[in-house]
Amino acid sequence: MNPIDKLAWIHVQDRKVLFVRSHKSDVPYCPGGKREEGESDHQALMREIQEEISVQLVEDTIEYFETFTAQAHGKPEGVMVQIKSFTADFIGTLSPSNEIAEMQWVDGQDLPRLSKPGKLIIASLQAKNLID
Repeated sequence: MNPIDKLAWIHVQDRKVLFVRSHKSDVPYCPGGKREEGESDHQALMREIQEEISVQLVEDTIEYFETFTAQAHGKPEGVMVQIKSFTADFIGTLSPSNEIAEMQWVDGQDLPRLSKPGKLIIASLQAKNLID
């Protein structure tokens, strides 16, 4: 079975990374989502970030960060998710949309409450000395 294919935006500020939690989820995750038919990675990421946290990514600043693969949260054992992540500058004010319950600034202290993919993202950011 192919992994669930997702995109994520990595936004670090003051040695913490932005995570969001949707109304349907019990754990926070990096903002992003799935591509729609015919969308490029950049197009899908820009649309998802606009939909979730109301800011516009600056397309020519989008840079590949890392791909994370782990057990998908809330799915049967063996269902994996593959998250292709990117960094980018943005325009606007970070603000949760209707589908997002809250935004959170996360670092290593938050590991116990994160999903397996979230823990991988935090570990990578810590290894690169970008967050605490």
